[in-house]
Amino acid sequence: MPTVAVALFDTPIGACGLAWGPAGITGLLLPAATPQRTLASLRRRHPEAIEGAPPPGVQQAIGRIVALLNGKPDDLIDLQLDMAGVPGFHRRVYEAARRIGPGHTRTYGELADALGEPGAARAVGQALGANPFAVIVPCHRVLASGGRGGGFSAPGGVDTKLRLLEIERARIGSQPSLFDAAS
Repeated sequence: MPTVAVALFDTPIGACGLAWGPAGITGLLLPAATPQRTLASLRRRHPEAIEGAPPPGVQQAIGRIVALLNGKPDDLIDLQLDMAGVPGFHRRVYEAARRIGPGHTRTYGELADALGEPGAARAVGQALGANPFAVIVPCHRVLASGGRGGGFSAPGGVDTKLRLLEIERARIGSQPSLFDAAS
């Protein structure tokens, strides 16, 4: 019996892909250009996986992710992630990023400082670029210095990152929402 299953689910930004196993969620992909491409990417990352109906706990996680992408604040911090095979530094970065609440942002440098690794902003960015848990590990909430978008490895790149921040009515530090003027 396979230990990993995958499924697509609809969200306000398109069909996301989720992979899970007995130890928790193993991956979340943001929408590609088509649901078929999202599923293909999910299968490449989890070649041993089968498509399956999410069990109740996973279905509840999906509901919370959909709500977040509908603008309902939820830090998703209690969702169980299976980080087997994730390098130690990446785990530390992901744990720190998960503490950034919806609507808030930090810079790569601030996250590096919080990890006790001043000067490791580039390494933090590389770890977030490899993030297999998009939105659960909210790499979209981490910006370049000066509030610039920085990079984003999900489909759509920085445009997707900015769209996620807009959905969350993001704030940079203690500044008003980036999008209040657009209201």
